[in-house]
Amino acid sequence: MQFKGIEKRLESKYITRYDITYETEDHKEKVYEMISRDKNIETFEQLHSRPVDAVVLIMHDESGNRILLNREFRLAVGEAVYNFPAGLIEPGETPEESGKRELKEETGLDLLKVTDVIRESYSAIGFSNEKNVCLVGVAAGTFAPSDSAVEEIEAAWYTKEEVRQLLASQPFAARSQAYCYMWSRPSQKLE
Repeated sequence: MQFKGIEKRLESKYITRYDITYETEDHKEKVYEMISRDKNIETFEQLHSRPVDAVVLIMHDESGNRILLNREFRLAVGEAVYNFPAGLIEPGETPEESGKRELKEETGLDLLKVTDVIRESYSAIGFSNEKNVCLVGVAAGTFAPSDSAVEEIEAAWYTKEEVRQLLASQPFAARSQAYCYMWSRPSQKLE
């Protein structure tokens, strides 16, 4: 693959759509459509050398026996999906500051401590260069409705058994599904 150029096609409030032109190994020119949180991509380097866009919160209760999940209606798929609390990092915020703010906004809970940070990864490599970082930690407090009128979120704690039941019957976002699958498995070797 040889990069030939990138052209901005549509800029909106939260995302910008680009066409990436490249040449395949058999010397055919192709155009790849993508979206980005970055409104000013002009070079190949800018596709990947960019800051983290969002934070994902993988929170456990103080006992460590329950995990926090949001059941949120997502317009892009037209149904409620189980997912971890998450949100965009505001200018000047660290991921932990953003995590504390997003957790409070979406669930009413407080972030007590971060026990691990899963380094940056891409949200949806098939069509976007959005990056996020996952904070693993402990949260506590009293649930409250999302403070945003545009977010329909039901946050709750789930045991491993409850998560296994959800995984068998409910739609999940991929990252949340993978983590919950591994977290909820009985202690045994993967086969």
